[in-house]
Amino acid sequence: MTKRDLVDADIARASTIPSRVYCDESMFRHLREALFAKSWQPVRDTADLRTAGRVAPFTLLEGCLDEPLVLTRDDRDVVRCLSNVCTHRGGLVAQGDGQASSLRCRYHGRRFGLDGCFRSMPEFQGVEDFPSAADDLPQLPLAEWGPLYFACLGSDPVCGFEQWVAPVVERTAWLRPDRFRLDPARSEEYAVEANWALYCENYLEGFHIPYVHRTSLAGALDHHAYTTHLFDWGSLQIGRPAGGGGPAFAPPEGHPDHGQRVAGWYFWLFPNVMLNFYPWGLSLNVVQPVGARRTRVVFRSYVGDPSRLGEGAGADLHRVEQEDEEIVEEVQRGVASRLYDRGRYSAARERGTHHFHRLLERFL
Repeated sequence: MTKRDLVDADIARASTIPSRVYCDESMFRHLREALFAKSWQPVRDTADLRTAGRVAPFTLLEGCLDEPLVLTRDDRDVVRCLSNVCTHRGGLVAQGDGQASSLRCRYHGRRFGLDGCFRSMPEFQGVEDFPSAADDLPQLPLAEWGPLYFACLGSDPVCGFEQWVAPVVERTAWLRPDRFRLDPARSEEYAVEANWALYCENYLEGFHIPYVHRTSLAGALDHHAYTTHLFDWGSLQIGRPAGGGGPAFAPPEGHPDHGQRVAGWYFWLFPNVMLNFYPWGLSLNVVQPVGARRTRVVFRSYVGDPSRLGEGAGADLHRVEQEDEEIVEEVQRGVASRLYDRGRYSAARERGTHHFHRLLERFL
């Protein structure tokens, strides 16, 4: 991006990021390495590694980073995130979830401990300076919050995990999200024919709710009481129940929102993670880039209070997603126009989107 493309710090003067950001494959490839390879991503549920000896492989951001990794819990109950690629010839050392005392590559038999350290290799007699530290599996930064593990591919993350997740902890620790449990029946994945950033932008403002969600979300939330709070590496939108009624949180004394009825807390953590809290629990949305104009959105529902399912702002997330998907795909077609480049912001309603653009341009 050139200097004239930059987003002004003053939202009243600022123009949005250039439209080519949403369409250019070279920009997608650049952000893949400059941003997503250094970002925190939710990878597995804590419930997947409850006991010592558990092994849980996964692919980090499939279609974008495509990095084969594995979580292990050793006999000392230490959980690690390791490369799932053998340091000999690149075979995978874990093929599926299970119980194991070690990791063994099925290509040539090299074996590693659950801590990633090299253990043995057949028919390597006479090899000089072997084994060395280079024969151990690389270990990645790993963090735990609520029902989830988060990992980062780079050794130098965009920001520290504690700083990244602190705004969520401040408002939701009292709910004990670590006790929430995945509900597979309420979890789904969506393919969206649009750039990942457009999907995030749509999420980051309540401006569109009365127009796009007229017969769904708009009836559950008070549009005039909808507020946005900005943090260093994310933002929070607070939705309050329409008409003062309906399901809501009643935050305890000392809470930033004490004395208010909250229908939903909508946290966005840069660049692509959304944690939506409703009285029934947590809806995790992960916006996974697949190409300049293709995105996968992963929805996972973690239930804390089953008795409150089907009520309020979090009652019909599938319908709301379909409405968002339709409008975002329409906007993708629009920003690809030769006659459009940049727009302006509503200072009242698009502070979250402006903040996102300001963060994003650091990596462009």
